[in-house]
Amino acid sequence: MIRLSQSQRSGLVGAALLAAVLVAVGVATLYFGSRYQIRLVYSAYVNLIVVLGLQVFMGNARITNLSHSAFMGIGAYAAALCVTPENIKKISLPAAPWGLADFSLDPILSAAIAIAITAILAFLLGLFIVRLTSIGATIVTLAVLVVVHAVFLYRTDIFKGNQAFFGIPQVFDLSWVVGIAILAVIVCRLFRESRWGIQLRASADDEVGAAAMGVEIYKLRLIAWVLGAVILAVAGICYAYFLGTISARPFYFNHVFLTLAMLILGGMRTVTGAVLGTFLISFGLEGVRYLETGPVLLGIELPEALGLSGIALGAVIVLTMAFRPTGIMGNREIETLFVRKTF
Repeated sequence: MIRLSQSQRSGLVGAALLAAVLVAVGVATLYFGSRYQIRLVYSAYVNLIVVLGLQVFMGNARITNLSHSAFMGIGAYAAALCVTPENIKKISLPAAPWGLADFSLDPILSAAIAIAITAILAFLLGLFIVRLTSIGATIVTLAVLVVVHAVFLYRTDIFKGNQAFFGIPQVFDLSWVVGIAILAVIVCRLFRESRWGIQLRASADDEVGAAAMGVEIYKLRLIAWVLGAVILAVAGICYAYFLGTISARPFYFNHVFLTLAMLILGGMRTVTGAVLGTFLISFGLEGVRYLETGPVLLGIELPEALGLSGIALGAVIVLTMAFRPTGIMGNREIETLFVRKTF
């Protein structure tokens, strides 16, 4: 019989509460939402999985990672190359090397291969990145993002660059992504409350002290780094399997900026913060985009304000870092707000 610690039991309660929220939003959208709203909520859940993948490493190791959209792109492209039917690849990728246009696999096997490829690449890169901290790690992860994007952009015989890689089977719908997001929340909470997660956070607070106590800091960072990359690959697969087409442009700076703002606003130290920040910015940005079009409010015709969403995201990051650097949730998970006395 598996005996859970108090923090692990608390983590499972928190994951169940967050799962209830995710299910409620998903069910309400499925039954009452328009086609556009379903697409919007699906996108929010994909971003949530990305932010959770980002939180696993950044939130526990406290090392800034700017390469997360690159790993999402690797997962999306790897799955797309495996699952797209041969006849379509022969049209869209006529010069594809290594026989990439001569086979197609079922969606589940393609997803498994994409996750494995992403995990291997993350492991190899992580061997160097986990030994860095502060500005050094930030610069290296930024370099990884730029290099991966350049490969997507210039190997048009494989990835088609900024052109659409089309013909990907549309396998997932909103119910799929809700289920996957819940699974990601559970994995992130279990890791956070595990012995590895606790030791990793302790090493972030006091690296010398943790090392003196026998904590294998580089090993724990590498585990969190690879786990985060796997979750990011899953997000990329969800993105590709819903839209049916991908290109290099979405896996670059704009997406990094967006998802980083989500994590900072909610609070990078907690899984609840990742969920809260994702929903606040995903749905808040829709209101900002509405204002960009120059609508009429209370009889007053507002001017067009193109670029307002970028300004709003920048303001969110600046104001959060200035007035609440730990985000809205700080160090609190959802269960501490409702069941404090029990746990």
